[in-house]
Amino acid sequence: MPIVESTYKPQFWSKKSFVATVYSGLIRRVNGLEQIRERLELDDGDFMDLDWSRTSSGSNRVIILLHGLEGNAQRPYITGPAKLFNTNGIDACSVNFRGCSGEPNRLFRSYHSGSTEDLEAVINHVINKGIYDEIYIKGISLGANMALKYVGERDDVPNEVKAVIAISAPCDLEGACNEILSWKNKHYAIRFLNHLKAKLRPKLQQFPDYISKSDFDGITNLRDLDNVYTAKAHGFLDATDYYTKSSCLQFLPSIKVPSLIINALNDSFLSASCYPVKEAKANEFLYLEMPKFGGHVGFIDKQNNYYNERRALEFVNQL
Repeated sequence: MPIVESTYKPQFWSKKSFVATVYSGLIRRVNGLEQIRERLELDDGDFMDLDWSRTSSGSNRVIILLHGLEGNAQRPYITGPAKLFNTNGIDACSVNFRGCSGEPNRLFRSYHSGSTEDLEAVINHVINKGIYDEIYIKGISLGANMALKYVGERDDVPNEVKAVIAISAPCDLEGACNEILSWKNKHYAIRFLNHLKAKLRPKLQQFPDYISKSDFDGITNLRDLDNVYTAKAHGFLDATDYYTKSSCLQFLPSIKVPSLIINALNDSFLSASCYPVKEAKANEFLYLEMPKFGGHVGFIDKQNNYYNERRALEFVNQL
């Protein structure tokens, strides 16, 4: 499809990428959303916690919300769309990936950008409830890559899955990793690494046969962590193999579910390869919107209703 012309016009104070990204990640608050937790037991003995918020009158439509790296279902970029969709007659299932709900997961493995087997488990669980005729998936950053990979890598996407919305999608994980490790993103990279190492540290005692203290101490950046932990824990040869096999970019030509990607041109986390113009022009089901502003998941708009959240609602209602 032709590239979607964006209508996003932020206020002057939120045009800078750093301001939009930091405000949205650390300062924004969303109040008035009630979530009810459900534990989903997985076939491998692990679990994920799902935080549900529902409409007051019941609905046969639901949106599955997927957070980003080291996020959770209480982040404003998840609770914001959950609240907006609820007020417009659509239930929300906000997913906490393994180990992200406030309780450590049981296995050495956890989650990663391409772990679509976990998304598949959630979708099947939602379908098996027998309530929902229409399922939409909205992924943020890491969750955006996962959602796009899910609908692009398989021919058997359930009929109930009607749309995908991907926000700040790192379509090329190698390129995105290189950007995050660049000097301009130093503070973000350090923050992510500290969170991830703090979560990994208890696994040293739980699984001493899988990771050593010397390996752990040798982790100095995010690529190191993906080499030492992410790749080995999830069946990849190394970080490069993980990035190559998990990037959604290669699966975009095969997508047959209406999918909207919104990647801001001033997103400092995304490389040029994360803007799939060629793929969007060649696939009638793929829509690419590239606002000039927005930073990384920072599409600040009036009355605390973010532009990307409003666009997601518009997209599913126009189907």
